[in-house]
Amino acid sequence: MDEGNTSVVVESFAEGHFIKSFKKKHKAHWDSTFSAIIAQLERIDNLLRTDKAEHICDAGEAKIIKTKFRISGTTESAKTSGNRCIVAWYVERRQVSVLLVYGKTDIPGRNETSQWKNIVREAYPEFRRDL
Repeated sequence: MDEGNTSVVVESFAEGHFIKSFKKKHKAHWDSTFSAIIAQLERIDNLLRTDKAEHICDAGEAKIIKTKFRISGTTESAKTSGNRCIVAWYVERRQVSVLLVYGKTDIPGRNETSQWKNIVREAYPEFRRDL
């Protein structure tokens, strides 16, 4: 059941890392892409009903969610683009915190999941135990 908009906060770690490279790489399309991501996250309950989002785990009062997105102006699907967004959804607070935005090519190694989890554990100690 949709309970209205959820506020979205972009954490400084997310802004300072891969979002910065997305802005540089996709100058003409990044603003519209990021606006679309924010709009989807404002309705995260609906997003989770699609194949573009996956509940990873519960972490205290937050739910860790991985979403897929595509760059505006491209023909790739969200799934095949390799672009991902990791968020913490605080259901009671009606807030989504963007923890990490990355492309698969940004993540070193073969195991993407373990790599992004390590990045999140290091940047956000509050999620170390649950990831």
